[in-house]
Amino acid sequence: MNKETIILAIESSCDETSVSLIKDGNNVMSNIVLSQIESHKRFGGVVPEVASRHHVEGITTTIDEALKEAEVTMNEVDAIAVTQGPGLIGALLVGINAAKALAFAYDKPLIPVHHIAGHIYANHLEKPLQFPLIALIVSGGHTELIYMKDHLNFEVIGETRDDAVGEAYDKVARTIGLSYPGGPQVDKLAAEGADVYEFPRVWLEKGSYDFSFSGLKSAVINKLHNLKQKGENIVEADVATSFQNSVVEVLVGKTIAACKEYHVDQLIVAGGVASNKGLRQSLSTTCEAENIKLSIPNPKLCTDNAAMIGAAGHFLYQENRFADMSLNGFGNIDIELFSK
Repeated sequence: MNKETIILAIESSCDETSVSLIKDGNNVMSNIVLSQIESHKRFGGVVPEVASRHHVEGITTTIDEALKEAEVTMNEVDAIAVTQGPGLIGALLVGINAAKALAFAYDKPLIPVHHIAGHIYANHLEKPLQFPLIALIVSGGHTELIYMKDHLNFEVIGETRDDAVGEAYDKVARTIGLSYPGGPQVDKLAAEGADVYEFPRVWLEKGSYDFSFSGLKSAVINKLHNLKQKGENIVEADVATSFQNSVVEVLVGKTIAACKEYHVDQLIVAGGVASNKGLRQSLSTTCEAENIKLSIPNPKLCTDNAAMIGAAGHFLYQENRFADMSLNGFGNIDIELFSK
C-alpha cells in the first residue's frame, strides 16, 4: 500500500451531488457539494425523479471540479469509493455508475460504502475515533444508536420504529407553515419560544434504545388543529420549542443511558440533524456533566457530502473490501452487513 492513500469518493444518495478527494482517511483535499435544495423547495420535499436528473446533469462536472481543486489526476488516485445505499435508488445509481466507469477506465479498486457509515466517519475527519464508542445517527431518513468496538464494527442497538427524527421535523415545519427544508427553521424558532404545550416524551418499554416520533408528530398536528378550531392564537415559536424539547430530551436521555450501559470512551453524533443547535447544546451540557467525550462534526460535515464517504472508504480500502462491476445500489441496506 502507498504511504499516502488518495481516495476519490462519490455521494449521491439523495439531493446532493458530491465528490471528494481524501488523503489517508482524514485529509480533505477537496469536497465539492452540488445542492438541489432550490429545485425541491417548490415541491415541499425531495422528488426522486428530479433528484436523479440533477445528479446526471452534475456528476461529471463535480468530479472534474473535485480533481482540479485537489490538484490530483486520476492516475494518482488509489481507489474509488461510492455510496451503495441506503438512499433514493435512482440517485444512488447515478453515483454508482459514475464510480464504476472511473474504476473501469483507470483500473482502480471500487469500494462500496454504507451511507450511515459515512456519516459516522465524518467525525474521523476532525479527530480520530476512540473505541469503544456509541454513535447517535440523526437525519431525515434515520435515527439509530450504533455501538462500535473498533473500526468498521457496527452493532445497531436502537433505531426508530416509525418516523426518523428529521422526517418529524420537516412534517412539523410544514404544519406550522414553514418552507422546505423545515428542520433548520424549527431549530431557529425553538430558540425564541417557550415550552408551553408540553408535548409527550415517547420512551417506549423500559430498557429499549429504540425511538418513535410518529406519536409526537401526531400530537403536534392534533394540538394545532384543536387550537385553530377554538380560534385560539398559535405562537409558532412556542410550538417549535415544545416540539424540539420533547425530541431532544428523548434523544439525549436514551443516548446517555446507552453510553453508560456500554461503558464507552466516546459519543459521536452524525447526520443532518446533528447540526441542530438545541440538540448540540443539550448533548454538550449533559456529556460534560457525565464525563463523556463528545464529538459532533462541523455542520458542513453533518449533511450529505462525499468527504465522509471517503473517510469510511479509507478503512474499507485497508481491509481490501472491494466490489466488482456488478455493484448495484440498494434503497435500504443494513449497516451490519458492512461490519467486519
